[in-house]
Amino acid sequence: MKVIETSLPGCRVIEPTVFGDDRGFFFEAWNAERHGRHGLPTRFVQSNVSSSARGVLRGLHYQWPNPQGKLVSVLEGEVYDVAVDIRQGSPRFGQWAAVVLSAGNKRQLWIPEGFAHGFAVLSERAVFSYLCTAVYDKTADASVRWDDPAIGIDWPVSAPLLSPKDEAAPRLADIASDRLPIFTA
Repeated sequence: MKVIETSLPGCRVIEPTVFGDDRGFFFEAWNAERHGRHGLPTRFVQSNVSSSARGVLRGLHYQWPNPQGKLVSVLEGEVYDVAVDIRQGSPRFGQWAAVVLSAGNKRQLWIPEGFAHGFAVLSERAVFSYLCTAVYDKTADASVRWDDPAIGIDWPVSAPLLSPKDEAAPRLADIASDRLPIFTA
């Protein structure tokens, strides 16, 4: 397993060791001991799977309070996956990192608590997997506008298909401070 830091400290790309031959492949998607040695979580409490069509953009989502860390991957298809540091007081507040995740490259992205997350589907269809460190909390559910110019994400889709929630999401500057995570060094 190879772990690669992104431009956002703590937000990491995980490349599993893949064993394959003409019959197919095998890899460990998660191993508490191995992931833990790299400072990644060793306990998840919820697993989610979503399916989306080409051009769908989901995000930018987060929970506060009761934040979730997420280990995400793609089981089928390909997505452009984005994490945004939205922690008040962070030296990287409002900065983002992106990685292409696909069934082919088998990469995972670790998104720590305090980051917003979103993705755009690049393939005809994508099946997306999330392992979460906290359960979904409807009262803590929040989002940031996907095209907030102050963040400036370079999305590979110009007219994405959005949910009503994502269409109505506020810009980062318009979110009350008590609804944003706090940076702790």
